Amino acid sequence: MADVDERRIVVGVDGSEESRAALRWAVRQARLTGAVVDAMVVWKYPSTFSYDTPFTDADFAAWAKESLSGCVDDAVHAGPPVEVRQTVERGDAAKILLEAARDADLLVVGNHGHTGLIAALLRSVARECAHRASCPVVLVCRHKQG
Repeated sequence: MADVDERRIVVGVDGSEESRAALRWAVRQARLTGAVVDAMVVWKYPSTFSYDTPFTDADFAAWAKESLSGCVDDAVHAGPPVEVRQTVERGDAAKILLEAARDADLLVVGNHGHTGLIAALLRSVARECAHRASCPVVLVCRHKQG
């Protein structure tokens, strides 16, 4: 359980460029405010997963942990130190992030930027977090070059 006086920023990281941008944003904000960053990756079995596949929960969790660790290393490598706690969980990303952010100061997530029909068809973790969070939410979009 977090200290009552502790400033906390929860950030969802899935390895995408948008989530990496969200993590970098959260780290910069934590440096400015003295907050701790709770970086979380939430994994689930791919929709194409079959029971014949020789992978275990431990394999997926290890891959998720390795990915998160690399993202955190990239985000904190330059600049003053900041505490980043890393968590890997299995389940529904939006539900787990919302629960983790219940007593946080901020929830930060990357936004893939889908619009129109695609957005209506896809269940967006960012959209669900923005609508249901009990704390302020920052949606970070990656700017496309070109």
